[in-house]
Amino acid sequence: MTDFESQVLQELSVLKAQMQQLLGIGQPGRLQQLEARVDSHERSVQRLKGLCAALGGVLTMLHIAIVYFTEKHN
Repeated sequence: MTDFESQVLQELSVLKAQMQQLLGIGQPGRLQQLEARVDSHERSVQRLKGLCAALGGVLTMLHIAIVYFTEKHN
């Protein structure tokens, strides 16, 4: 085996180890952990959007009530 072949095999071994760490070997790998974090973040963003929509509705109703009562008394 030449030096070049030996170096290629060593680098392939390192690459294989890195891929196993990334994908996991029967356990959640880094990629699965990253996907879980992204999913959690997306759920948080959706909750925040819903909260902002609800708050906007409440503020709109409050504004309508203020306008109604101020116009009624004038």
